[in-house]
Parts: sequence; C-alpha cells; structure tokens
Amino acid sequence: MNAFAERFVLSIKSECLDHFIVFGESHLRYLIDEYLAHYNHERPHQGIGNVPLEVSTECPQDDGTVICDERLGGLLRHYSRLAA
Repeated sequence: MNAFAERFVLSIKSECLDHFIVFGESHLRYLIDEYLAHYNHERPHQGIGNVPLEVSTECPQDDGTVICDERLGGLLRHYSRLAA
C-alpha cells in the first residue's frame, strides 16, 4: 500500500498543489476536495485501462457538442459530450 500512497501524493503535488500558494487550512481543504473529485470521477487511470475510478453509467455519445468542465480555474479539465 505504501507505493500507492506515494504515487497519490506525487500526483496531487505535481498536478495541483505545486500550482498554488495555499492561504490557510480551509484553502488547502478546498484544493484537496476539488482534486479528489477530479481524481475519482474524471481523471483517467493508466493501470485500469484509462478509465476513471468511478465510471458513470451514461452511454458515451459519438455525436454532440464537446464541453469542457474546469476545476480550480482551469487547471484540471475534463472533456465530455452533451447528449444528442
């Protein structure tokens, strides 16, 4: 389990925390909460076939407008399609 914890700490530091100056505990908690939501619901993971940890039950559409969901001012982005 130590390797998984070390990899997660490296991910959150390099993808999120290195880009911000933290202004207190509440700000740090906000950054971590936003990153965790992105990590669990949107971010693809190589070890499990480039799918998010919590896969949505919606069928992916081949057509429709591509939208970009942003977190933390655009630092974390996720692209998806609107239902046609």
